[in-house]
Amino acid sequence: MKFCIFGAGAIGGYLAVELALAGHEVCAIARGAQLAAIRENGLRLLIDGQEKHARFPVSDDPSDFGPQDFVLCALKAHQAAESADSFIPLLGPDTAVVTAMNGVPWWYFYQHGGPFEGHVLQSVDPGGRQWNLIGPERAIGCVVDPACEVIEPGVIEHREFKRFTIGEPDRSISKRVQELSAVFTDAGFEAPVRDDVRWNIWLKLWGNVCFNPISALTHATLDRVTSEPSLRALCKTMMYEAKAVSDALGPNIPEKMIERRLDAASSVVGHKISMLQDLERGRSLEIDALVTAVQELGRLTDVATPAIDIVLAMIQERGRQADLYKA
Repeated sequence: MKFCIFGAGAIGGYLAVELALAGHEVCAIARGAQLAAIRENGLRLLIDGQEKHARFPVSDDPSDFGPQDFVLCALKAHQAAESADSFIPLLGPDTAVVTAMNGVPWWYFYQHGGPFEGHVLQSVDPGGRQWNLIGPERAIGCVVDPACEVIEPGVIEHREFKRFTIGEPDRSISKRVQELSAVFTDAGFEAPVRDDVRWNIWLKLWGNVCFNPISALTHATLDRVTSEPSLRALCKTMMYEAKAVSDALGPNIPEKMIERRLDAASSVVGHKISMLQDLERGRSLEIDALVTAVQELGRLTDVATPAIDIVLAMIQERGRQADLYKA
């Protein structure tokens, strides 16, 4: 199969190496030092105590590649929105676009049903550019669990987890999603197919909506954010607000999952969560898909989110002060 990895950073690079070594036709979109390193030396993956190495075509111009079977979008959500027109050269009649990103996806209300069917979320898809240029019918949802990091240009370190949970927006178990799961599994990933991937998206988002901004604001590691009593209490408050929003939209996730998410996070000692890493490295902050979108959905469903609103205002200003966020 033909795969284009759009965004060959930590997660995209992990996907690219394993799929290439599994025998698939892989190309990648990258930029800057990562692009130069992959062009010159290929991409190295440090995983399970070994080093893997793969070479594949890479460019910063998608028009260098033709239509693909799957485009795996591993950009940050705001980068994906800005790059919507760049996907067009990669799209054939049957190309699927897998949104391997954190937060609320731009296609969320496609085949959702109910009063918000077809609604475009401005926080993650301003002006509906992805909806109109890519098309929600191409989208396959993907919840990313692996923890990976670009430790130097051209070198990815895999830390833990190999699961990519996937599912169709229309809740069908389609041929294409079954094929994708089989390919991922053969390449060494875990790729369960869910009939309602929005459930999994929300479960992860309950953590991301609080862990990421609180960590970036306090510079505390994940275990500290989720175990220090006052910070844990703030996390719980924000998670309950996010649960109220998700309940209003349909996915019924048990309340007990809040404590489980907190306990699991507190066991990861010394980990700097992605937004804190980005802040320290001068990279743009992924605020809108993780936090602003929950606020937007709360207002859409008339669910109050006062704690989320306060933390959002603070992390937006923190990003502006560091010139890493623009509303």
